[in-house]
Amino acid sequence: MAKKFFQKQPMMRKVIYALLPILVFSIGNFGWVVFSTVLLSVLVSVLCEWLFERKKGKSVSEASIVTGILMGLVLPPAVPFWIVIVASSFAIVFAKMAFGGFAKNLYNPALVGRAFVYVSFPAAVQQSWTPAVQSWGQGFSRWISSDVITMATPMNVIRSGEEVSAWRMIFGNISGTAGETAKWLIAAAAVYLILTKTASWKIIVSTLVSAFAMSGILFLFGLSSINPVYSIIGGSILFGAVFMATDPISAPKKDTAKWIYGVIIGSLAIVIGTFSLFGAGLMFAVLIANTFASLLDYLVTPKKVKA
Repeated sequence: MAKKFFQKQPMMRKVIYALLPILVFSIGNFGWVVFSTVLLSVLVSVLCEWLFERKKGKSVSEASIVTGILMGLVLPPAVPFWIVIVASSFAIVFAKMAFGGFAKNLYNPALVGRAFVYVSFPAAVQQSWTPAVQSWGQGFSRWISSDVITMATPMNVIRSGEEVSAWRMIFGNISGTAGETAKWLIAAAAVYLILTKTASWKIIVSTLVSAFAMSGILFLFGLSSINPVYSIIGGSILFGAVFMATDPISAPKKDTAKWIYGVIIGSLAIVIGTFSLFGAGLMFAVLIANTFASLLDYLVTPKKVKA
């Protein structure tokens, strides 16, 4: 019997289903360039994994599709295609296959790929932001929403002392990475993933609550100008909490460890985003927490008492 190209992974398919409405919204928000970016990222991710797995006679994991979609959605809409190729291939090769393939990776592959290009090519990944179309849906008739790629993200606007409409941050008709803007769709995806037991609600809740609490503390003591509510609806924390922190491979397995893990991510995301030169606090927070995921599981596991 011929070997199937993809492994059958129902959990990964549910993540894909949750991401598709966000992808459609992003196209209507920024143009068909988003679809092209995501498609390219998926193709590169699948190809890289296939090149490794074919030598072992194994099928490609559907998780590579998830990595490709996530990679395309966490990059700026107007990012050059060559950066998409670099980010996706780096994610699969160095964050996944170097550890032995599917279910053996220590870190979230999509975030590793994004972190690499984020630090290596800051001008293209950190400083160029495409404004959304004036009215959602106009993107379906355009390649890209605008030729101008210097629009500030909501968090940068707030840090400069200006105001941003809370409604726009929730609906998503704002600049930012392609997939992080529509908070209402991300929240709906969270509900779907929790109800289908695909994502851990403990990690999502602990990440968001700790981020809100840490942001509130910094705001009250005058160390940050960002309202704690805006810290949740204005940046990437919600998207990261739902789709990145809950990665079943790189996250802890024990319930108590999941609570601690989420607290680490939420707190660090705010601290890094507030005090470091890098604005992507959630990305670095998840990668740092990934390092301690197995240790957290070990620490919360009761020691067996010898009879």
